[in-house]
Amino acid sequence: MIRYLLVVVLLIAAYPAWLAFTIWRQSHRDELHRADAIVVLGAAQYNGVPSPVFKARLDHARFLYQNGYSHTVIVTGGKEPGDNFTEAEAARKYLESQGIPADHILGQNVGRNTLQSMKSVHQVAVRHHIESVLLVSDPLHSERIKTEASDLGFQPVYTSPDSYVELNRSRATKAGELLHETASLLLYKLLKR
Repeated sequence: MIRYLLVVVLLIAAYPAWLAFTIWRQSHRDELHRADAIVVLGAAQYNGVPSPVFKARLDHARFLYQNGYSHTVIVTGGKEPGDNFTEAEAARKYLESQGIPADHILGQNVGRNTLQSMKSVHQVAVRHHIESVLLVSDPLHSERIKTEASDLGFQPVYTSPDSYVELNRSRATKAGELLHETASLLLYKLLKR
């Protein structure tokens, strides 16, 4: 009986470690592939100006757009209490200032977390007959967004993360992000939220 209990405990402990490995592995993949839309996950914005993290994502999406990976960019993200702009509005304004035509940018202005944003992207995608997506976010966020997009029915799903080099993040920051993503993905897989 104790042997079986030990095996169960080891399996329970091994699952988060396996998730952490898959998150780390996906963070090192750049799945550059043509898709119906490039989807940029939102991040902080300051009165309509993207934060450095958000700007890195948007710059990478612009690079993908300019290199023909898609002719459509979907921007995401709602707003926090007290904000004058949504993340999607800030993203749209920034991408237009960088030369992407307004009619090539779709947005959804709701979503205060990744899953809410991905569900809203799915609603936009259905209206515009978008099936395949190239997702842009931070490297360690890639596995979770890819999993959620696949579960929502997008096919195929690719990720192309922005670069940590430009943001100059420390190892401690990356380790914290890996722990956060592992917990978030575990919660999603167990509860679908």
